[in-house]
Amino acid sequence: MTRFSYLVIALLFGLTGAPAIGQPNPHGGSPPEARRSAESRGPEGRKLPPDVTTEHAVTLKDGRGLTFKATAGSLPLVDETGKLQAEIAFIAYIVPTKAGEPARPITFALNGGPGAASAYLNIGAVGPWRLPLPTDSISPSMPPSLLDNDGTWLDFTDLVFIDPVGSGYSRASDGDAKRYWSIDSDASVLSAAISRYLRANDRIAAPKFFLGESYGGFRGPLIAAKLQEEVGIGLSGLVLVSPVLDFAWLQAPRTTPWIHVTKLPSFAAAAMERAGRTPDRALLAEAEAYAVGPYLDDLIKGPGDGAAVARLADGVGALTGLDPAFVRRQAGRLGSTSVQREIGRDEGRVASAYDTAVTGWDPDPTAPSAGFEDPLLTGMQAPLTSAMLDLYATKLNYRVPDLRYELLNNAVNRGWNWGGGRTAPEAVGALRGVMALDGNLRVLIVHGFTDLVTPYFASKLLIDQMPPLGGGGRLGLSVYPGGHMFYSRADSRAAFHRDGAALYEAAIKARAATEGRR
Repeated sequence: MTRFSYLVIALLFGLTGAPAIGQPNPHGGSPPEARRSAESRGPEGRKLPPDVTTEHAVTLKDGRGLTFKATAGSLPLVDETGKLQAEIAFIAYIVPTKAGEPARPITFALNGGPGAASAYLNIGAVGPWRLPLPTDSISPSMPPSLLDNDGTWLDFTDLVFIDPVGSGYSRASDGDAKRYWSIDSDASVLSAAISRYLRANDRIAAPKFFLGESYGGFRGPLIAAKLQEEVGIGLSGLVLVSPVLDFAWLQAPRTTPWIHVTKLPSFAAAAMERAGRTPDRALLAEAEAYAVGPYLDDLIKGPGDGAAVARLADGVGALTGLDPAFVRRQAGRLGSTSVQREIGRDEGRVASAYDTAVTGWDPDPTAPSAGFEDPLLTGMQAPLTSAMLDLYATKLNYRVPDLRYELLNNAVNRGWNWGGGRTAPEAVGALRGVMALDGNLRVLIVHGFTDLVTPYFASKLLIDQMPPLGGGGRLGLSVYPGGHMFYSRADSRAAFHRDGAALYEAAIKARAATEGRR
């Protein structure tokens, strides 16, 4: 057995001195006193404080009050000698249940990067509090004030937000963080952490779900497969937000035709918004049909075919609202960065690749090549980090003064081991596998129309390549106005809540039907 395998098993089966298993609690977790006692017996060298549980209430959209318990804490990871190797931070929101009530669903939420903390989903989308962000331009110095999230998913599922090693407050204690920074080891540790939390809090019997954004969406099928095949836990549903399903579809060379096909409908959606229209799939049907038809045909003919390039200039220019001369210079093969500058060139502004509706000033608008921070991703880093620090300190009473909170750790991203194979990483195979093995598993993939980083049309085309696997609406795609973080828009956040609740209801009904057939 390898040293890393032992670490995963130690976390999985509770060889860590973390909160004790078997402490009955109707609220779904060990009492704070029991947790502190267990922590005192934990491994030496821990940097994170003992778990802290607090009580809260928020008001939902329909006026109902929702009371819940929040626990901020960590799961320790040790080696075969009991020496601490890493601490995996989490925030759990649990709604108390009464004796005799059915077990509430529980959802484990992760963001991506790699290197991103789960703050984006936590205080941006589904947690009990939300940081409101402007939808046109973001100021890093804006007040990081949290509001009640009246659309929190806590009304239909408990929530556990996990930060992988190197993000948030999660740290490797042995000085070897990079061994956690690879596709397989990352999925192994996170699936073990999910199992550990379930066992420690007596939630094994509950309906279990996964929610992941961006690279977190890529993680979803991999974690589900490890839980099914190696750990012995089945998930009832996956919700994949702005996911990367196959890196070959997003990071192919510019000479690869389909990389341009996947982005064209998002360029068209951006043009609709600039014209004051709200994009939807019906309005984008023409762009989608053009992308996989005449557009792809002319791309394949190559930039040396003058007639094809002329057709591309006219067709792409009409759909995207861009100057045909600009399109012609790129032979119809639009680069995201060039379009980001072109959209606001007359005003000296640049658009975000994560949501073209969010813009910022171009720091050097007369320069021939671009060199600017993304107005959305970089712009939101300060307010989101500050809001998380305030959440930990003032609401959760969890203070970590000696560690930096890593919202988006570029060192993790730069140090990530993508594997040495000749093919690009993909999660479609794992998605096929977990859905084939479990005929009840439901999957919802969601995107924003104006996201150029993980364009919705790439997922649509990949979903089309999936086998039916019995049909029945088990795999769905929803697309909302907005970009990568579409949930910053109220209407899109509400639609996401509605579609998520529908998936949970269907998955839980399928689970109950299975129980009835035994």
